[in-house]
Amino acid sequence: MQATRILPDLQCSLLCEEVRQEANGNLFIIGVVGVLHVPQLPIVAGRLCVLNRWVAGIGQFNENVRLIAPDQTTVVNKGEMKFELRDPAMSATNVIVFGNVKFETAGVYQIEVLVDDVMKLRYPLPVVHTPMPERKPAAEKPA
Repeated sequence: MQATRILPDLQCSLLCEEVRQEANGNLFIIGVVGVLHVPQLPIVAGRLCVLNRWVAGIGQFNENVRLIAPDQTTVVNKGEMKFELRDPAMSATNVIVFGNVKFETAGVYQIEVLVDDVMKLRYPLPVVHTPMPERKPAAEKPA
């Protein structure tokens, strides 16, 4: 009996600033993000990308990625993508782009990755308010 549908495994998930494709088809990942240090709040991030690689599945799937606020209920941003794996030896690499993400407060946000409404991974994104140091005026030179 041949399997017609196997839910895929999530091989990896990375939050980054940008994902580009080279001429040979390989992906170029720019600015992997583990924590966001911001000079003020609220602040808007112009672009954040979540790269997910799916393996060992068969069938058509719906991927959902959500950015959850520190209150653990507010969905700050979300993205959805459909993909297909025809053979367990295949893989699918998807990039969800979040544009103009507004971070209202400091705290630990969460990235949630789901496939067909099944949570595959949840990982933290700390947003830390790090004010810019005050610049002291240059000492005046004696005349």
